[in-house]
Amino acid sequence: MSVNPVFNRHIAIAQAALRHDWRLEEVQALYALPFNDLIFKAQSIHRAHFDPNEVQISSLLSIKTGSCSEDCGYCPQSARYDSGLTPEALMPVDAVLKAAQQAKDQGASRFCMGAAWRQPKDKDVERVIEMVQGVKALGMETCVTLGMLTDKQTQRLKEGGLDYYNHNLDTSEDYYSEVITTRTYQDRLDTLDRVREAGINVCCGGIVGMGESETDRAQLLIQLANMPKHPESVPVNMLVQVEGTPLMGTEALDPLVFVRTLAVARIMMPKSRVRLSAGRNKMSDEMQALCFLAGANSIFYGDKLLTTDNPMTNHDLALFNRLGIHSGGSSYAE
Repeated sequence: MSVNPVFNRHIAIAQAALRHDWRLEEVQALYALPFNDLIFKAQSIHRAHFDPNEVQISSLLSIKTGSCSEDCGYCPQSARYDSGLTPEALMPVDAVLKAAQQAKDQGASRFCMGAAWRQPKDKDVERVIEMVQGVKALGMETCVTLGMLTDKQTQRLKEGGLDYYNHNLDTSEDYYSEVITTRTYQDRLDTLDRVREAGINVCCGGIVGMGESETDRAQLLIQLANMPKHPESVPVNMLVQVEGTPLMGTEALDPLVFVRTLAVARIMMPKSRVRLSAGRNKMSDEMQALCFLAGANSIFYGDKLLTTDNPMTNHDLALFNRLGIHSGGSSYAE
């Protein structure tokens, strides 16, 4: 069997050091690799940094649902769209902690709380901190997504013990205005800078299948990988089309393009947890197995992802058993 020395050299380089200087032509070249070569490269890098049969499990709860003033074209929680969603006020702390305990009992190690705000009020942040502290007392990692933050709010979350803050870029800067007009790309970057400067771990990824080009997908990954420090968690979402939202009816993305995107993310951010996120409810077991092979090593667990369906817990457990996967998690270090 012949061995391609250039191919092996690229793997060795990627394993040896983290990079923050990716160029578009390099990422496009990764996407263009034969599928088997790309998966081999991603899996080789994955094995250099993680147990290849371990997947970290997170559970996501919508703690405040709907009535959001943003116009994100994919989101049924926007007040601008008639998606049939019933708005719900911020949940009581005890109800959130009950859900967190249930998630822990089902195997989740991280509990993520999402609130449909453009930007929370200071009093809202204080209530969220109560939730964070309660969840941490259960022995779970904590993550919240609350929209844009001020410096003061970010510092309060850090003081309150928050482990991760999720704030996705969604897509490339060039395509962003096709999806969202009520918030700029720079707004998102500014929030991420505040989170990082406060010493909170960053959870940041995007959504594919929104009608973007391959170049847009590459540019999104470049934006993430060329940050001064890679996000500790990188959720990769497949668009979930919801009636009443502008992106309903978008042409479905080729599943293998989605797998390629996960593989490229793994190569570019070798020590990050790459999370297989929204859209799993429409994925076959075989497609999910390919995603794990491509380097995904985190999932959202449970029957809901904020407001959209997710595979049931028992189905996930059965799939893990079939694949020989076990749950777990390890700290990121760069």
